[in-house]
Amino acid sequence: MSPIAVLIGPPGAGKTTVAEDLARRLGASFRDTDHDIETREGATVQEIFVDHGEAHFRVLEEEAVAAALLEHDGVLALGGGAVLSEATRALLAEHRVVFLDVGLPAAVSRVGMNGNRPLLLGNVRSQLKNLMDRRRPLYAQVARFTIVTDDLDASQVSDRALALIEEDR
Repeated sequence: MSPIAVLIGPPGAGKTTVAEDLARRLGASFRDTDHDIETREGATVQEIFVDHGEAHFRVLEEEAVAAALLEHDGVLALGGGAVLSEATRALLAEHRVVFLDVGLPAAVSRVGMNGNRPLLLGNVRSQLKNLMDRRRPLYAQVARFTIVTDDLDASQVSDRALALIEEDR
């Protein structure tokens, strides 16, 4: 079993929204690893970060991604930091990974002052820029396809992702 597509990218790229829409269009199920972690732990991602720290969350994330890649045959959305794990990147090499890229202005506009993003507390623009600069090479390393989402709505991104998936089947 293998996901039809795995969506990765920074906060504000639209991973969850696009993955849900793409799954609907493909008649497939949708899964989000952040949601898997929250369900398993009985706490939000933000609560896990605050109560146990980022390192603990990253261990949970690595486990959740590995399980989802084995168990899920629909469309999978990963948390923005999942690519930080070398083990996760190695697993992703075997899958159809779609990198939803987004420029800093669009990401800041979409993320806003969202308190549910623990790594973006404080100066959102500065935090997001640092995060994106650090992660972009990792996203690019594992991506089979890249879609720049800045000037696209979720439906347009889904259109492009669907076309890429169909060409790759």
